[in-house]
Amino acid sequence: MKNKIFMYLFIFTLLILLFQFVNSKNIYDDSNAKVASAKEQVTLYKDSIVKLKDKNFELSQFSLENNDASITYLERQGLDYTTMIPLIDDKLHDLNAYEGEEHPLIPYVSMNGGKVLINTVKILNHQWIIADYTDGQISGELLIKYEFNNKSELSFNLLESFIYPLN
Repeated sequence: MKNKIFMYLFIFTLLILLFQFVNSKNIYDDSNAKVASAKEQVTLYKDSIVKLKDKNFELSQFSLENNDASITYLERQGLDYTTMIPLIDDKLHDLNAYEGEEHPLIPYVSMNGGKVLINTVKILNHQWIIADYTDGQISGELLIKYEFNNKSELSFNLLESFIYPLN
């Protein structure tokens, strides 16, 4: 009787050990698969980051902040480009508060009775700005030349504009 109890106890212990081994192996294999998947994702994300950095570099090519020649020109004129950028942006958006039907820079009037407004402004270099405008129905873009007269007065001159055709 005692031998049977020990035999059953031995078999039961053996079954528990076998269960623990199989369970641990499954957990180990699953964690290895998760680590491999995470490594693949990290590689994919690193590639995506490199692509985004390249795209960001391409998009920043035509920008005053990244144009050393324009920055040097402005510094020689005694102007600080870091204060100029928000000033130019504000002055262009201040032109949106015009009276009447005609915007001071945009050569098109609104087709829906509202105002044509400048939305986005991108300062390309020490002379040019590109901006887009819309009235909710029509939209287009502007190429604007700007200059500082007497280092304090800002003036704008429209070089080119176009309007997108209506759908």
